[in-house]
Amino acid sequence: MSRSSASRSDAPVRPFWFIPAHGDGRWLGDAEGARPTAFDYLGQVAQAADRLGFEGVLIPTGRTCEDSWVLASAMAAITRRLKFLVAVRPGVTSPLFAARQAATLDRVSGGRLLVNVVVGGDASEMAADGVFLSHDERYAQAEEYLTVWNRLMAGGKVDFDGQHIRAQGSELLFDPVQPGGPPLYLGGSSEPALDLTARHIDHYLTWGEPPDQVAAKVAEVRRRAGAQGREVRFGGRFHIIVRETEEAAWAEAERLISRLDDATIAKAQARLAKSESVGQARMNALHGGDRHNLVIYPNLWAGVGLVRGGAGTALVGSAENVADRIREYRAAGLETFVLSGYPHLEEAYRTAELLFPLLNIASSETSAPKVSPGRAGETGPYVRGSAGATGPS
Repeated sequence: MSRSSASRSDAPVRPFWFIPAHGDGRWLGDAEGARPTAFDYLGQVAQAADRLGFEGVLIPTGRTCEDSWVLASAMAAITRRLKFLVAVRPGVTSPLFAARQAATLDRVSGGRLLVNVVVGGDASEMAADGVFLSHDERYAQAEEYLTVWNRLMAGGKVDFDGQHIRAQGSELLFDPVQPGGPPLYLGGSSEPALDLTARHIDHYLTWGEPPDQVAAKVAEVRRRAGAQGREVRFGGRFHIIVRETEEAAWAEAERLISRLDDATIAKAQARLAKSESVGQARMNALHGGDRHNLVIYPNLWAGVGLVRGGAGTALVGSAENVADRIREYRAAGLETFVLSGYPHLEEAYRTAELLFPLLNIASSETSAPKVSPGRAGETGPYVRGSAGATGPS
């Protein structure tokens, strides 16, 4: 390892956790002991992450999940420092409507909102939401969407006439707490995703591929962003199984998939193969659906991806070895690590108690809530004579 790589590996890391908005449990592919998406439970996970020192949480989006915006709004009220990575889906909502939601949530949370731009890789799910565009067309739409979004967050009125997005006199009357708006995150491995990241995104997220593949992706995004005069920060999305010993961790990994039969795996793999997502194809290729070919790099296990879409790899091992892998990924350029484990409440505690003492955890300062009256100054909430569609006329 070079001296520069070694210094990056010792640099601070930013741990995030995951809110299981689609349900939780102790086995993959088996409903026994499953935990529903009751807010009391999800709130426990969020409060645990807040107390344990996770910087933030990712709240997933999609038709199998509770709504991420409603959950984040509720969780902001029961946590103190925790940040919320919440999805915006171009094409499903207008940029002004979503920006208004984001500015409000940023204000009521005291600047704890992060925005995850999810363009979508599942055509059937997009169609259910009323979006009937090809993969590349969705990214072209997202380009226009983020152009309008960033102009709104910068302040002033926006007029825009694009192929997919139109806006006339759009503006935010109540500013977000964070200057320029909440930071934008995006995960995607396709050429359009990398180009969109280079032009608009603050934090690029990759699923847990082996370190050399991650390093190559980081270098390519840096190259493209540099050509735009921009800098991008990087993070990775992993599951995690950390225990006191290697043997205990790998036994837990095997237990997690012990109730999956070959028919269930084959059915899930056939479904995942239909995805338009390049990242999903890369995840599938790591294991090829073979439950006997799951260790793809030291302490990197692809078992979750046998039946779960999206992030399919887990960091598995003793706390010391998992910490070594995280330092290796840090040297490859990753700073933020979005982690999850089954079940999420207990594994949040295990991860923090066993792993955090071995890592250089970045401090996270969150500003106190700030509420301003909006750009109309002293006029209060009824700005420029408009109280909104349901307010006083």
